[in-house]
Amino acid sequence: MSIAACLLLYGLVVATLGPRLLTRWTRPGVAPRLGVAVWLVAIISVPASWAAAAVLALVAPTLGSHQPVRILDSCLAALEAVAAGDAGVALQAGLFALTTGAVAAAGFLVTRIVRWLLAARARTHDHARMARMAGRELPGSDAVVVESPQRLAYCVAGRPHAIVVSQGALDTLDAPHLAAVLAHERAHLDGRHHLVLAATRGLAGTLPKVPLFTTGAAEVARLLEMCADDTAARAHGRQTVLGALLALSGAATLPTGALGATGVGVLDRAERLAEPVGFAQRWRARALLTTTLALLTAGPVITGALSATGLAFCDPSFAFCDPLTIAR
Repeated sequence: MSIAACLLLYGLVVATLGPRLLTRWTRPGVAPRLGVAVWLVAIISVPASWAAAAVLALVAPTLGSHQPVRILDSCLAALEAVAAGDAGVALQAGLFALTTGAVAAAGFLVTRIVRWLLAARARTHDHARMARMAGRELPGSDAVVVESPQRLAYCVAGRPHAIVVSQGALDTLDAPHLAAVLAHERAHLDGRHHLVLAATRGLAGTLPKVPLFTTGAAEVARLLEMCADDTAARAHGRQTVLGALLALSGAATLPTGALGATGVGVLDRAERLAEPVGFAQRWRARALLTTTLALLTAGPVITGALSATGLAFCDPSFAFCDPLTIAR
């Protein structure tokens, strides 16, 4: 099998099996940072492997059949024959149309993603600016208070970023709980979680029918909330963070693009804070996720190496790899 075919197969396997398996392995949130890394590598590796396969398929025919080491296998050599017109005008025209369509589709998708990211950035920056204009500074902190009876606490990216706390939340939270909430929001901003979510949500919004992207965006959002919970818990204790989370639960929906303590997965996070797992379970989860991360990262390299070493299914003796046979 050619390197291009191997990369396409790798992307198909990850896109098909990834959502179900990764959700099962990361849902407990035992190692949320590792979970985020696994999801991101899976999400990135699929389009990257498909793009690499397309580039190989397009570039390899230009290398020349007199350079077999660079062609690596007969499937790409067959593609070269089609591109040169040796298999007939119909197949050559079909390849040209397919290539043109693939390039146009890729350009369209990239344009949509960039537009989505720019629009999301504009919304959050406008919200941060308006919150600072309309609110008042919270003494002793970098947050702003807005007059609203709803129990809200969230952060939005901007220049500068803004941590927003409603008057209703201030009336509900005592000093330790408020400090834990503010630590949670600072963890989001310090970790640049808004950039990660903007990218995953942009990809999911552009390709909503690909479960890896849509499920991945939702799971990454939930895991990032757990990461922020852990940061706040290290400074203020698990029980304090849990109490703050419960005090704000049931709050109104957060603004678009905002990150807040009650935005995602409140029940899962509350259970996780109330009943932390033991050392053995934590070690097993870390080992599983580390192994998965290594396999996802090395997957394209391994598939390419297998093809380059001759462990291939495409061979010029097979009729289906011969474009002249196909043309006949």
